[in-house]
Amino acid sequence: MEAEKPTGAPIAEIRPHLARRVERELGQNVYLCYQCIKCTSGCPMGEFFDWQPNQILRALQLGEEEIALHSLTPWLCAACQTCSTRCPQGLDISAIMEFLTREALAQGIEPKAPEVAIFNRAFLRQIRLWGRLYEPGLMIEMKLANLRSLFDEFDLYARMLRKRKVSFFPRIVRPPRKPRPRGGAAQAIAYYPGCSLHSSAKEFDDSARAVCKALGLELVEPEGWVCCGSSAAHRADPETAFKLPMQNLRLFEQSGFSEVTMPCAACYSRHQAARYEMRHSPQRRRAIEEAMEYSFRDSVRITTLLEAISVHAGEREVARRTQRPLKGLRVACYYGCLITRPPHVTGAVHVENPTEMETLLAAGGAEVVDWSYKTTCCGAAHSLTRPQIVRSLSSKLLIEAQKAGADVLAVACPLCHTNLDARQFQMALETPLPVLYFTQLLGIALAIPLSQIGLERNLTDPFSLLRSKNLL
Repeated sequence: MEAEKPTGAPIAEIRPHLARRVERELGQNVYLCYQCIKCTSGCPMGEFFDWQPNQILRALQLGEEEIALHSLTPWLCAACQTCSTRCPQGLDISAIMEFLTREALAQGIEPKAPEVAIFNRAFLRQIRLWGRLYEPGLMIEMKLANLRSLFDEFDLYARMLRKRKVSFFPRIVRPPRKPRPRGGAAQAIAYYPGCSLHSSAKEFDDSARAVCKALGLELVEPEGWVCCGSSAAHRADPETAFKLPMQNLRLFEQSGFSEVTMPCAACYSRHQAARYEMRHSPQRRRAIEEAMEYSFRDSVRITTLLEAISVHAGEREVARRTQRPLKGLRVACYYGCLITRPPHVTGAVHVENPTEMETLLAAGGAEVVDWSYKTTCCGAAHSLTRPQIVRSLSSKLLIEAQKAGADVLAVACPLCHTNLDARQFQMALETPLPVLYFTQLLGIALAIPLSQIGLERNLTDPFSLLRSKNLL
């Protein structure tokens, strides 16, 4: 008897071609996703997406390339690593989103957020030209590429100019071909300030150096370091995103340092990611060592500035050297996304609830407040592309800090500080909330001269609050 043919709706055809591409390039098997929705439920950007992260993964599983490659979601992913950190299957969802933007461009698909593609190209061009990011050049190139936005954010740029937070002239930097050992390097800590601390975050650089000197930490900035590539490189050009930090790690190793500390969370994240790849991808390691003509020794410890101060000085030393206790000052500590995430790369023990900043500031006499948003993304990746997203996310953080009873928000990243401090005048908050680098607050406690910690560069006035607490 002849078998009956199935009737009813046609059977859907699963086309795994794009999923296989993801696995070949990234080693990520999207079929491991069982739709627990943790990626979506924890995503700070979800309200701005057209498809949620779990839906993008389902589209890849089913071969719905039209959804995956034409979606706005991959372009708006802030690379905060929340999804990758919380995925029970260990999927690097952030890397998958970045892959989809590259694949869309490779197939000639117009980016759903063209300003993000413009930013990535302009960022990488600035690095190729100068070796480090030249922020005015980046802004000008983006404006010229989209003349309709020519006067957008003019009020912010004008305020930053008045506060001397803009470097007018670029400086060409190239890594030395064969770095030489530096005298005393073994006893010092290499200091990698990153591009922002030489320009828009000069107050962080000044206060970091002053506090470390007061606490007995010797910081040495090696000559010839280059930009880490930040989010733009690892989204648009993974090879460059790998090569740039490796050039710096070679510089630190050959100079004789055993530790490098990085104030910027994005810089810290990129260097840790490069070292992780060197440790876990023999093929990539061989390729980069051949290209650089250098055998990586993996001999330099990478720390955040918070970690370096905590390890080499600690709360006892801060308390011992405190001359002007931050008494009566209620502080909410904000770490941002990348200092702890993802933990298999950073080695963070308390990913969602780090406490190093609280410990140091409490040792300086501050009253730290408990709140639930210390590692929630501020949207820094879109500071120059979708500022309305940044204002929305950052204003929520400021409001929650005020609800927790904070007088001031302490931060440990220049990108977070720009969003939370410099953009407050755009947010129409009922009450402004001063945002200070944790090093500025420690500088006050250690009685470091105000001229050395850069309070005058903050856009949201901290002086009224500090005077009311008898701290000036």
